[in-house]
Amino acid sequence: MTTTTVFLLIVAAFVAFALSFYQYLFKAKKKGKLQFFLAFLRFTTYFSIFLLLINPIITHKEYETVKTPLPILVDNSLSIKELGQDALTTELYTQLLDNKKLKEKYDVQLFSFADGFESSKILDFTGKQTHIDLAVRNLRQLYRNNNYPVVMLTDGNQTLGNDYVYSFSQNMTVYPLVLGDTTVYTDLKINQVNVNKYALLKNKFPVEVFVQYNGTKPVDAVFSITQGNSVLHKENISFTNQNKAQAVTVLLNAERVGVQTYKATIISAEQEKNRYNNTKNFAVEVIDQRSEVAIVSSITHPDLGALKRAIETNKQRNVTIIKPNEIKSLQDYNVLILYQPDTSFKSLLEQNKTVGVNTFIITGLTTDFNLLNRYQDELSFKMTSQRENYSTSFNPLFNLFSLDDIGFEQFPPLEHPFGTVTSKSNVATLLKARIRNIETENPLLVFSEKGASRSAFLLGENIWKWRIESHLQNKSFADFDIFIDKTIQFLASNSKRKSLVVNHETFYNSGEDISVTAQFFNKNYEFDENARLNVQLKNNTTNQAKNYDFLKGSNEYKVNLEGLDAGKYSFIVKESNTNTTYNGSFEVLDFEIEKQFVNPDLTRLKQVAAGTNGVVYYPDQVEELIDFLVNNESYKPLQKAITQKSPFIDWVWLLIILVITLATEWFVRKYNGLL
Repeated sequence: MTTTTVFLLIVAAFVAFALSFYQYLFKAKKKGKLQFFLAFLRFTTYFSIFLLLINPIITHKEYETVKTPLPILVDNSLSIKELGQDALTTELYTQLLDNKKLKEKYDVQLFSFADGFESSKILDFTGKQTHIDLAVRNLRQLYRNNNYPVVMLTDGNQTLGNDYVYSFSQNMTVYPLVLGDTTVYTDLKINQVNVNKYALLKNKFPVEVFVQYNGTKPVDAVFSITQGNSVLHKENISFTNQNKAQAVTVLLNAERVGVQTYKATIISAEQEKNRYNNTKNFAVEVIDQRSEVAIVSSITHPDLGALKRAIETNKQRNVTIIKPNEIKSLQDYNVLILYQPDTSFKSLLEQNKTVGVNTFIITGLTTDFNLLNRYQDELSFKMTSQRENYSTSFNPLFNLFSLDDIGFEQFPPLEHPFGTVTSKSNVATLLKARIRNIETENPLLVFSEKGASRSAFLLGENIWKWRIESHLQNKSFADFDIFIDKTIQFLASNSKRKSLVVNHETFYNSGEDISVTAQFFNKNYEFDENARLNVQLKNNTTNQAKNYDFLKGSNEYKVNLEGLDAGKYSFIVKESNTNTTYNGSFEVLDFEIEKQFVNPDLTRLKQVAAGTNGVVYYPDQVEELIDFLVNNESYKPLQKAITQKSPFIDWVWLLIILVITLATEWFVRKYNGLL
């Protein structure tokens, strides 16, 4: 309380006394106990009012001792157990936590990390990944304004995240306590396998394998890739002290459709401490995209050869030019190109009503339009016998599939009978017909999709001129051939929109996150936010089944399937309100990344210590580490003075006193007839 405040309080007391004395005692003829009591009440009232106005503040200090934080980071991943260091690690961090001298000087706290970061004193060393960078970033957030040491018990082998060497900040001094045997053992390792997830049937696909050697003497090894009991590739590899890593590239044949699992192996005659990392499984999903395309025509025309060449630039397409009466089975083909259908096509069109092969109909001067009007309901033709040359305009709003304008407006016109073409159903127009520079209402190239059925119409012959013109403009047939290939791709696919769409991989590595996402749409194909999705997962080997519920996100539903053993799994996703289902399967490959290590990563741990002005310690030096931390004068407890200010009397109590004194004074005066 300041001197000014004390002076004001003395003045307030004097003024309150003077006023109460003047009002009750100075003019009083008779000075009795009543007058003195009333004067005391009035004094209390005045003094309380003055206290409210002055509001005297009392200041007092409290002292607090703040210790330097000492976080102890412990690696809780599976690699610690695989290196045989789990029991020793528990003993080490317990010794650090229970040391009295450390507790007196530091605020000792234990944190564990694997694929996550948590504060825990119970460690099980079962983490599937090691994310040291995440643990460091969390420490930076917890102690952002402090200078402090960090004791890190780890083997230094990180499998997830950014390089932790560069994660530590300037206010952290790191003292790694190295876990694991630093003795260099002979070890061969499949370090990484690079391969595409998908391959096309009957094609070759590349596999790139990085093999690594750890040792001091030359070693001869045998590298092989197998599938089941079949050896697909085998070669000898030599390592020396200067040549410790090699990349092997192999081309494998995609022979069977579906998920194909392979094993890359490297072996030698040398004894190895860890042979688990000598093999690595990988998988490729082989897709059959071959399409059989029949160009059906009763006439000979240059368009037939141009279409065949353009389609067969994609090696997954096989084109057969055939007459209508020579087709034995429509089920042998994925797409029918009906070139200028006439009366000879009647039997073929009748058969296709039942089989439902997608068609690409090209009309021209010899087309029977009455026949087309009877056997398709997309377009209505009213043609004359007059010929006309139709140029084209590209429709940029076409959205059935992605296609660029390859210069259609500069292509030569196509010949077609003059007349009127109208749409009888919902079709998507890619190219519009025009006569010279006059736009017409007629389409020139349209596509239709009804459920799983798809069809296309090109209204004009001499498309071979387009292919020639494209080559003259671009010195290549590629643009035109891609245009035709995308048309055939659209027709070769029978997929239709589904209300339940589930996204998942066909294979996963054991230990990594296995997530399945799903979207459910209503009848208007709008995302349904009220869907109830669950999945029933079954292990095909053990027949053990589990149920999981999907959790709703912003525009999808998601479920994480954790802790799955290696093997093949099948699952059923079901929407409870509509009973809509989706059946799928995937395979979990046998690969534990935390079992790949033989030695701790001493190089990186030394880099961390050097970069933060710390020192690397080993398990037998834990007492030296404790003594160093205890005697380190850089980290001393700080004593903080906390100044607190509070009112001399709370204003609420002053108001209560005022009410009591005024009320008492009024009642006393009333009782004694002084009002």
